[in-house]
Amino acid sequence: MSDLPTFHTGRLVVRPRVMADLDACLAMDRDPEVTRFVAGPWDDSARHEAFVRERMTADFGRGLGYWSVFDRHEPHCFLGWVLLIPCDGNGPDIEIGWRFVRRAWGRGYATEAALPVVAHAFGTLGLGRIVAGIAPGNEGSMNVARKIGMRRSGPSEGAGVEVEALFVMTRFDHEVF
Repeated sequence: MSDLPTFHTGRLVVRPRVMADLDACLAMDRDPEVTRFVAGPWDDSARHEAFVRERMTADFGRGLGYWSVFDRHEPHCFLGWVLLIPCDGNGPDIEIGWRFVRRAWGRGYATEAALPVVAHAFGTLGLGRIVAGIAPGNEGSMNVARKIGMRRSGPSEGAGVEVEALFVMTRFDHEVF
């Protein structure tokens, strides 16, 4: 995790997530609207904390992990996080994702925070592609995926039922975006 860069955008500081961010991450996940489309142990506080701690301390590989997002002018104002990690923890695809506190929705923060992570994925890490699995109905996240240059590849299926929309971006897509 120490090899993750920090990014500064017009409004944001996007820096490696650290244990000091734990309480803010837990509080964000406790908002049922924030986690509405995300399966997880949100209703069991002990399991929830253990899950987030494990994610915060995991080694996802060089240049991969989670970034916490803060307002540049209010550096203690936690807005959310962006991730770039192997899908399901072991790949082979690399997933980009984001989660933001509700008060940050609709302001373009997720797009602004994800763009330097995308540039890092293709420029610094030299990845060939990244993916985002987004739950049906999660139009906000689908809009972010489109705004950062991802295209919908189709549904992912489980037991013959669509479980999420798969968005994909290749290095070539990024170069022409």
